Amino acid sequence: MEIRPELKAKLQNLPDSPGVYRYLDKAGTVIYVGKAKNLHRRVNSYFNRVHPVRRTNMLVHHIWDLITVVVNTEEEALDLENSLIKQYKPHYNVLLKDDKSYPWICVTKEPYPRVYMSREKPNRGAKFYGPYPKVEVARALIDTLREIFPIRSCRYNLTPATIESRKFHLCLKYHLKSCPGCCKGYISVEDYGKMIDEIRQILNGDTKQVSDYLMDEMQRLARELKFEEANEVKRKYMLIEKYRAKSVIVSPMIHNIDVFTIIRDDSAAYVNFIYVRNGSVVQCLTLEYKIVDADSDETDAEIISTAMREIHERFKDRYDKDRVREVLVNVIPEYPLPLTTYLIPQRGDKKKLLDISLKNAEQYKIDKYKLMEKLNPEQRVTRTLTRMMKDLHLPVLPHHIECFDNSNISGTSPVASCVVFRDAKPAKKEYRSFNIKTVEGPDDYASMREVLTRRYSRLLDEGQELPQLIVLDGGKGQLSVAVEVLDQLGLRDKISAIGIAKRMNEIYFPGDSIPLYIDLNGETIKVIQHLRDEAHRFGIAHHRNKRSKLQIHSVLDDIQGVGPKTKQLLLNHFKSLKRVREASVDDLAAVVGTKKAAAVHASLHAAVSQDENDNN
Repeated sequence: MEIRPELKAKLQNLPDSPGVYRYLDKAGTVIYVGKAKNLHRRVNSYFNRVHPVRRTNMLVHHIWDLITVVVNTEEEALDLENSLIKQYKPHYNVLLKDDKSYPWICVTKEPYPRVYMSREKPNRGAKFYGPYPKVEVARALIDTLREIFPIRSCRYNLTPATIESRKFHLCLKYHLKSCPGCCKGYISVEDYGKMIDEIRQILNGDTKQVSDYLMDEMQRLARELKFEEANEVKRKYMLIEKYRAKSVIVSPMIHNIDVFTIIRDDSAAYVNFIYVRNGSVVQCLTLEYKIVDADSDETDAEIISTAMREIHERFKDRYDKDRVREVLVNVIPEYPLPLTTYLIPQRGDKKKLLDISLKNAEQYKIDKYKLMEKLNPEQRVTRTLTRMMKDLHLPVLPHHIECFDNSNISGTSPVASCVVFRDAKPAKKEYRSFNIKTVEGPDDYASMREVLTRRYSRLLDEGQELPQLIVLDGGKGQLSVAVEVLDQLGLRDKISAIGIAKRMNEIYFPGDSIPLYIDLNGETIKVIQHLRDEAHRFGIAHHRNKRSKLQIHSVLDDIQGVGPKTKQLLLNHFKSLKRVREASVDDLAAVVGTKKAAAVHASLHAAVSQDENDNN
């Protein structure tokens, strides 16, 4: 089918992250909501083939636009999908339209509260926790809570009056010590309430107590050789661990809240807006503000203030009907709106919701750069090199970079590698490996001095292009050696050099003992990490090959005129080097010819004579 260019661009730039997607028709109506473990793969699967189900083909035919929301996990995507389907009731969604889709855990408001699973919509008569992605999770959590805390499971209407009337009788669970006898008043409301408070804390997300209890119980049963029971406890433990975080998007405790977050780079600021109403994400939008002057003193607080007013103006009708009093932000705005409280959450559901907003702002920025790179592939290279030049304080763009690394085992078979990057990408045909010739023992500094001298002396002699930057894997010591070599060759002003320590973000510069720390998430560190990894890989591969050759070396390899084929013929015929040495010239000539036979015989017997003289 023919896809609109705007939609096609969106499909190409979708992230490989979990999330939820919404399909819109030409009128802007949401016609389908879906979740995905991998948004790029899942959404594109709709458009790259004809589907066997006619309903799906009809859906694809009516898709005009696409909206995505990125989340952290597949479980969060499941919850958000559930919320959006209830919000929009899309025509092509069959499942999850019923509000009873997912289970909740209910804690009632009674003198002796009950804790049970429910599929009913939360109401004011009780406190609901969830929803949980799978019914097994809710059941496992409730079963574990009842094993830890002796709470009642009956449905009796327990009030002071009914307990006083003694109309209820103790059940078997009391005698099994799994109920404290609430119906007889054997436990006070205050003591029972303390257990409920702990249960509420666990249901709010602090499941460590449950996990610790299950782990101890599983180990106890295993020690007692009760493996079947231990396996059942293990099943519960794994469920709780896997799904311990309840929904961060859909929560009955988050009613009407706006979320604004801002991130920025050298060229633009990105403000993400999430519109939450009655526990549902109704709107997710990212605005981009171009930064004309990189040295502008316009703060994040000022930009986010501008974005808030623009959002309020854009959705004016909605805001007039449903005015919020609380806004989650990562930066307090410079010009706050009247009658509004701004909060930077530090933990809990609101903090997770703020993180989701930041994640979507970051994804918008990534998508923008991906689209720009498709239209102009050279733009990314220029941006990366410019970023490196700025971070590493280089005088020119580092189009040509070389990275060196030593490799040896206690000084044996020492080698070094040189990997070459052009425009921040490996140029593997230009990689070079070096066998260390002048250094005895494990001396990395002397080995590096030899390699650098050989490398750049040859480039100078042959008139080849010099790199703008060399990277030394080893920190200050290796960098000092590089500076000495560059000084000797007169290249100090032509080539910049840096050293990288074990901690990747520690960069050493000549003459400075204090390292520079750069952003671990930036493009500069990614290129440097790639350089180091390639230097390690290439150096280790060369070192391994050299060791392998030494292990299969024999005296036949040192004889002039005897190559691998001749050596193989002799060993195949005589089966061992000893028998080759004991053979006569005529026997050898029958296999490899008269000339080679004479050379082999003379060489092997000369080696034997030398060994005898050494022993004497």
